[in-house]
Amino acid sequence: MSATHDPDDALRRQALSPVLRSEEFAPLSATVRVEFGAQSSAGSLKRPNEDHYLIVRLGRSQETVASTVPEAEAPRRFSEYGYAMLVASGAGESGAGGIASRIAINTLVHLAVHYGRWNVRVDTRTAFEIIERLEWCYGQADETVRQKSHTNRFLRGMSTTLTAAYSAGDELFIVHAGDSRAYIFRAGQLQHLATEESARTDASSTTPPGPRLVSRSDRALSSAISDTLGGAGKLQISVGRYQLQDGDILMICTDPLMSSLGRERIADVLMERRRPDELCRMLVSAAAELKASPENVTMLLAHYRIPKGLA
Repeated sequence: MSATHDPDDALRRQALSPVLRSEEFAPLSATVRVEFGAQSSAGSLKRPNEDHYLIVRLGRSQETVASTVPEAEAPRRFSEYGYAMLVASGAGESGAGGIASRIAINTLVHLAVHYGRWNVRVDTRTAFEIIERLEWCYGQADETVRQKSHTNRFLRGMSTTLTAAYSAGDELFIVHAGDSRAYIFRAGQLQHLATEESARTDASSTTPPGPRLVSRSDRALSSAISDTLGGAGKLQISVGRYQLQDGDILMICTDPLMSSLGRERIADVLMERRRPDELCRMLVSAAAELKASPENVTMLLAHYRIPKGLA
């Protein structure tokens, strides 16, 4: 005896079919992998190292704790991430520069904890939000360093450069104040990011295949300007938005590394494609040995792996 076909059963099964399959949803913020390296060395005079750096992973996740929905239909645990890198190089008497660089980094990171939205999926709207938030955070960090410099006579005149990078998926934002430097190593070339010569473009414009600068923000409102946090005059910063590609290496460093080794020698070392932490040790050691610089040398590297077909 054959079973009776009930059309309502088919409709019920269709309605229970998953609308979205979590295992098929893979935004770049969940699939990009980043490997980091970092190294900092005091100068030949053995003064306190006035450079400071920080690498932070930001994330958000979803995980089912309890449900009557069958396990096969419940969404699997899902996580996605963004990454922040900061390098600050302080200046001041009797080690005050090291205090300035610590204050700047700590202020920026704690502001992100309290007020950041941690956008890990970037579109035109969120890009402008990220840029505005970074500009505001830099302004607050500048004011904090300035105020602290007035609390103690040993801290008077202290200031610091600060370069920050934030990446989510294949999106990269660079904020730049002072002579710390940001570069992308791609196809054997070391490209300088957020330079004075970069042209402004609109964030809503079509994304070209290579790096692009989306916004520059010059906070200078008078003839007295400063490119350091805590310096005399209005803070001047640059904000850039770029697109990452698979295999890119982001390098953030203080000026003595580049002035000691030069772009071509650094590119030659990066071509060896060793682990980022090993590359950092090699380059910082080479800079110290070559020039015996009295200045501190600091660098961070981030090697990006972006799945093909998703970028």
